[in-house]
Amino acid sequence: MGMSVTISAATEQDAEQIFKLQYLCFQSEAALYGNYRIDPLVQTLDELREEVATDCVFVARLGDEVVGSVRGRVIDDGSASIGRLCVHPRLQGHGIGARLLRAAESALAGERGATSFRLHTGHRSESNLGLYRRVGYQTVGTAQGADGVEMIVLEKPAGAYAATA
Repeated sequence: MGMSVTISAATEQDAEQIFKLQYLCFQSEAALYGNYRIDPLVQTLDELREEVATDCVFVARLGDEVVGSVRGRVIDDGSASIGRLCVHPRLQGHGIGARLLRAAESALAGERGATSFRLHTGHRSESNLGLYRRVGYQTVGTAQGADGVEMIVLEKPAGAYAATA
């Protein structure tokens, strides 16, 4: 029988694995938009290390390997911005993304006082949109990403994080 995937807070030592995983995972998004300059692909390792040090970052591990990651931070209006959710392509579709979201939402609401959660994904990213809607997010608008990609903005109240499956 195989090992089970565990979810835990990321540490500084995880930064390089998260960086490599993010680069791998967002290739399909870049291909979907024909844009290989999307934000997750141009982020530097130093920028990611800073996020691990200051933000709420969780990883999914299979043994010693980081196979998923998500980040969040509470912003000025009390809402939490959640982003860069990624799961290794070979493990997608097994609930790891939802588990990572649940961990981030729980910590952001419980430890950092978030009142709502906000995230965004590209308008063509149907599998991402499906996941976010399944776990209670609702579309609240659109935005233009710094990378030029049209984004769908989704939100849900912090009290709903327990409903994330």
